[in-house]
Amino acid sequence: MDEKPRVPVFSIEGDLAGQLGVMTTRYEDTFAAIGNQNSLGYLELVKANPQVDPWLPGEGTVITVPRRYVLPDVERKGIVINLAEYRLYYFTETGVQVYPVGVGTEENPSPLTDAQVTMALESPAWYPPASIRAEYEADGDYLPRMIPPGPDNPLGSHALMLSEKGYLIHGTNKLFGVGMQVSHGCFRMYNEDISRFVHEVGKGTPVRVIKEPVKIGMRGNEVWLEVHRPEEDYSVEDREALWQAVSRVVEAFRDQRPGVEVQRSAIDRAVDLADGLPRMIGEQLTQVARENASPGRSTPNSDGVPQQLWF
Repeated sequence: MDEKPRVPVFSIEGDLAGQLGVMTTRYEDTFAAIGNQNSLGYLELVKANPQVDPWLPGEGTVITVPRRYVLPDVERKGIVINLAEYRLYYFTETGVQVYPVGVGTEENPSPLTDAQVTMALESPAWYPPASIRAEYEADGDYLPRMIPPGPDNPLGSHALMLSEKGYLIHGTNKLFGVGMQVSHGCFRMYNEDISRFVHEVGKGTPVRVIKEPVKIGMRGNEVWLEVHRPEEDYSVEDREALWQAVSRVVEAFRDQRPGVEVQRSAIDRAVDLADGLPRMIGEQLTQVARENASPGRSTPNSDGVPQQLWF
């Protein structure tokens, strides 16, 4: 194995980790290939670079590498998979690693669960469940009861078996689909990632699966918000659902921290783009003034000019 990890261990700063980067594309690059080479999900690249053609970014195009994260609001222990952002967080004593994962489709969703790693598998054989074999038969295709290890095996090179019966974190025999809704419920990683990951994760490691499209947190006195739309396209219905979710999350966050003030314009931009990039939306004031003031008030800033605040 290579000594240099594909996925760095990021130190945790409050509720944030990682940093945004940039890279310059070559003529033959696609986002699918860039993701496979750099352990990034297809959709996270698309959403972070909305003006770039994902199939022909072109020679010399500078793109954003989305590796800054507001951490999910759960216990930072073991593996946490957030279905809404197609990412797996692996927390260790030294920090956190973040991997892209493919997850279940709407028809075959991944389970929201608290599970554990039970076994690591190398060159796993695949025993398709009856439901998947029935799907193949309905389409006129035949799927054998067992697919041996090799290039045609959809489990890829390695897998982690979970206590949630029937579900694995595994590799793939396809370059496209990591970081998207593509599976029958399992969690799909690049072979280059899972082949290393299985040697880092021990039996009994907790695995928590959540679905949080809106994440909020603090770094020092700064308030950061991260919003994820579910698909490459952004429908009116999805936008409205995210508005409602952001409203609930921000209101609850401010109730817990009376000294926090946030800017409506910054929240507007985070929801309008819903690109999964963390944005600073406010700050924790050193002095809490007028704790019982009404929502949506205008508060003077340091120059005495009223500043519209959210909630």
